[in-house]
Amino acid sequence: MAVQLRQLRQQIRSVKSIGKITRAQEMIATSRIVKAQQAVEASKPYADQITRALSALISHNVGISHPLLVEQPEDKRSAVLVITSDRGFAGGYNANALRGAEELITALREQGREPVPYVVGSKGITWYRFRDREMAAEWQGVSDRPEFANAERIGRRLTEDFLKTDAEGGVGEIHVVYTEFLSMLTQRVQVRRLLPVEVTESRESTAVPPAYDFEPSAEAALDLLLPNYIESRIYHMQLQSAASYWAAVRRAMKSATDNANELLGVYTRQMNQARQAAITQEISEIVGGADALADSGGE
Repeated sequence: MAVQLRQLRQQIRSVKSIGKITRAQEMIATSRIVKAQQAVEASKPYADQITRALSALISHNVGISHPLLVEQPEDKRSAVLVITSDRGFAGGYNANALRGAEELITALREQGREPVPYVVGSKGITWYRFRDREMAAEWQGVSDRPEFANAERIGRRLTEDFLKTDAEGGVGEIHVVYTEFLSMLTQRVQVRRLLPVEVTESRESTAVPPAYDFEPSAEAALDLLLPNYIESRIYHMQLQSAASYWAAVRRAMKSATDNANELLGVYTRQMNQARQAAITQEISEIVGGADALADSGGE
């Protein structure tokens, strides 16, 4: 009985310690979500405006052409940029993103294309390495707090590979798999084609795109706008994924804290029952001993 009580006390101490850790992680994630949401909102106006300017340029210059706007049916390689996290404790966040990437890869293969993974985040990199799958490029340490400089490097690498032919190791199209932040409780894996560029106006906007005058020419403006557009889209997707990651961490840590509290209650009840049983046994032994002494004295 004493051994059981000692084990229960150790388990209670362990559960309390784990509960403190998960509670601290939950509080950290809660504070990080606010900053991540603010970053998403701060990046949205620029992303919307550059999309609007690019839409206006293309719609008012029907005959305009650019390599990043041209379909490349002869190139059968398709890049798949998968955005995961560098750290865990996020429930199914990374698993859902990787599942979305696998579904996309399967669909591309059914279309006769060759998927080429580009992976952001050590969790995704580890997943591909464990399965001995080759990656065209990988980036670590940029998922929790994305910076535009990192998105710029990723965008430049993808753009360079898109402009190459299959024989040169290039790709004919680029897709991005990321997690969109909808609310604290809802995050959804999204798949977007990044190149060739498909410029679409926001669903909420019904205004006619404004007419711009470009100097020195619309083609020169495209050379500047398109790379910035691609980098801003990647940056916005990274920010969305970061906000989703912290929301997933908060949800997972809250669930772990609740489970720890529930388990603590179970162990506490078991310890009280064991202690009560030990006390009852001791009382029974004392009473039995007293009765035995009384019987022997009477004789």
